[in-house]
Amino acid sequence: MQDRVEEIRVRVRERFAKVAMVPSQGKKFPVGPESAKRLGYDPEEIDRLPLSVTESFAGVGNPIALGEILAGQTVLDLGSGAGLDSILAARRVGPTGRVVGVEFTEEMVVKARGNARALGLGNVEFFHGMIEELPVAEGFADVAISNGVFNLCPDKPKALAETYRALRPGGRLLMADILLEGHVTAAEVARLGAWSD
Repeated sequence: MQDRVEEIRVRVRERFAKVAMVPSQGKKFPVGPESAKRLGYDPEEIDRLPLSVTESFAGVGNPIALGEILAGQTVLDLGSGAGLDSILAARRVGPTGRVVGVEFTEEMVVKARGNARALGLGNVEFFHGMIEELPVAEGFADVAISNGVFNLCPDKPKALAETYRALRPGGRLLMADILLEGHVTAAEVARLGAWSD
C-alpha cells in the first residue's frame, strides 16, 4: 500500500512540475487563463495578471467565488500551484491580512514565489509541503481554499483532518474538486485516464 501511495505522489509531482515549467506543453486536462475564465473567474481580473501567474493554472473550479474573503483575514491555500488563488486572496485580504500557500511541487512553489514578488505582494508566502502535514499552527487560518487538490491526496481523511486543525473555530473551507460518481465503471475510468488526468 505504501508503495502505491508513493507512486501516486511521484506521478502527481511529475505532472505538475511539467505544468509549472512548460505550461504550453500538450495536456490531458485544461490549463491556463482561458480555463480559469471558463471556471468562473472574472475575465478582466485574469487578463490584468501577468501570464506567468495564469499560464500554469490547473484548477477545477473557482473556490474564491464560494464565499467572502475579507480584509485582514488569514487564508491558507491548499495546493497553491503557481499562486493564482493565493494572489487573488492576497488582494482581497489587503495589507492587514495574510495568505499562505502550501504546495507539493517544488517547481510550482518557485514559480508562485516569483509571481508574488513580481506583483509586489508582501502579504503572501509559499511553502513546499503536503496537505497531510501542513506547516502551520493549529487555528492558523480564517479561511482555507483548495482547488482540485483533495482528489490527488492519497490519504484524504488525513488531509481533511489537517485542514480542520489549521482552521480557527468558525473558520471556513472553500473548495472546488472532482470526484467519480458511483455509476462510473472501471472501463470508463480506464478510457478517460488516470486519477490525475
